[in-house]
Amino acid sequence: MTVAPGIVLAAPASGSGKTLITLGLLAALRARGLRVASAKVGPDYIDPAFHAAAAGHEGINLDSWAMRPATFHALAAGAAAAADLVVCEGVMGMLDGADVADGRDGSTAEVAALTGWPVVLVVDCRGMAGSAAAIVAGFAAARPDAPVAGAIFNRVGGDKHRRLIAASLARLCPGVAALGFLPPLPELALPSRHLGLVQAAEHPDLAAFVAAAAAAIDRHVDLDAFAALARPGIPAAEAASPLPPLGQRIAVARDEAFAFRYRATIDGWRHRGAEILPFSPLADQAPAADCDAIYLPGGYPELHAGRLAANSGFLDGLRRATAATIFGECGGYMALGRVLVDADGTAHAMAGLLPVETSFQVRHRQLGYRQAALLADGPLGAAGQRFRGHEFHFATVLAEAGERLFALADAAGTALPPAGCRVGAVMGSFLHLIDRG
Repeated sequence: MTVAPGIVLAAPASGSGKTLITLGLLAALRARGLRVASAKVGPDYIDPAFHAAAAGHEGINLDSWAMRPATFHALAAGAAAAADLVVCEGVMGMLDGADVADGRDGSTAEVAALTGWPVVLVVDCRGMAGSAAAIVAGFAAARPDAPVAGAIFNRVGGDKHRRLIAASLARLCPGVAALGFLPPLPELALPSRHLGLVQAAEHPDLAAFVAAAAAAIDRHVDLDAFAALARPGIPAAEAASPLPPLGQRIAVARDEAFAFRYRATIDGWRHRGAEILPFSPLADQAPAADCDAIYLPGGYPELHAGRLAANSGFLDGLRRATAATIFGECGGYMALGRVLVDADGTAHAMAGLLPVETSFQVRHRQLGYRQAALLADGPLGAAGQRFRGHEFHFATVLAEAGERLFALADAAGTALPPAGCRVGAVMGSFLHLIDRG
C-alpha cells in the first residue's frame, strides 16, 4: 500500500495555537488543490469536527495507548490512502502522555514515532524571543525517534521579534526550518466550554472562520516548505475494526447533544456489515423502529436537558425498543437514566431505562484513560472482554443501581470502582470506548 506523506503538528503545551494553525493549513493546502486528510492525536471529539470543515471530509483519531497496534496502523494508513498529505494535530504538549512503563503513552511524540511522520512544533512566542528557539532545541533533542523538522511561531509581535527568533533558531537548531511567524490573531480565537472548544456545529459562521484561518496561514507560513517536510508513513494491510457491532441495524444518535462518537467506531461497524441509521434526539426523532441496536454517544445533553425531556417522540421511541440492544456512553448514559439535573439545579426526567440519576449542578471532574473488562456476557462480548477508552466529564452520580457493567482501572492498571450499569439489553457508563484491549 502506498501511504501519503504526513506531518504531525505538536506544541510545548496546550493553548499554543495548534488547532487554529491545523485548520488554516488544511484549508490553505486544500485551496491549492491538494487532497488533504486530517488526524487528531488522542481522545478528542471536538477538534476533528473542525478539521472536517477545513479538509472537506471527516478525519480520524490516533491513540497509541488506547488502540492496539493493528488498529492504530490501519487507521493511519487508511487516512493516508486517498490523500496527498496528512496533517495530524497533536494533543497537549508534545511529550505529554499516560504514566505507563511500556512507552506507548499516547503522546504526540509517540504517535509521530509510530507513524514515521516528522514533527512541526507550534510555539507561542508571547513574552520571549530567543528563548523560543531554545524550546525548539529542547524538544528536538528529547525524542530522536520523533524528529522535529520545522517550527511555526505563533503570536509574534512584529518584524524585530521575528528576526530575533529566526536568528536564534538558526544558531541553536540549524536543522529545523522556520516555516512561519504568525501575528496575534484575536479575531480567530475559538470559544471554549467545560469539555474544550465549543463544537464546530455551534460556530455562527464556520466557513468564514476557516477561510480567515486559511488566509492567515497563506500570508504568514511557507506552505511549500511545510509540505516538503512531509514523509510517508508506515503501511498497514487490514481495515480497522475496533469494537464489535451492537447489531446489524444500528440507530446512532447524532446532533449537538450527542456528537461525541469516533469515526473509527462507526466505520468499523460498517466494515463488519452493520447498517448505520442516524437520528436526532434534539429534533425529537425516534430511533428506526426496525433497528436491532441503538447507540447514544456522549455529548452535551446537560445543555439541552429541558428540550430532551420534552421530546416524547425520542424518549418514547427508546422505551418502545424492547427488542433492541441500547448502549449509552457518557452523555448517552445520562439520557438513559431517570433524572438529569442541569447546571441551574432543575431536574429533568430522562428515558428511565437505567436506574441512574446524574447532576451537572454538582460538578466533579473525571478525566483519564481507562482499562475496562466486561463483568458479564452481553452484546459487547463475553465476560472478561477487555477494552480501552477514556473518561472525561463533570457530572456527579446521585444514584446508580442495577448490574454493574465494567471492572475498571486507570492507564497504569490501578483499580478503580466498577463503572456503569446494565438492565437487560440496556447498558451504559461514563466510559468512552476506543478499542478492544
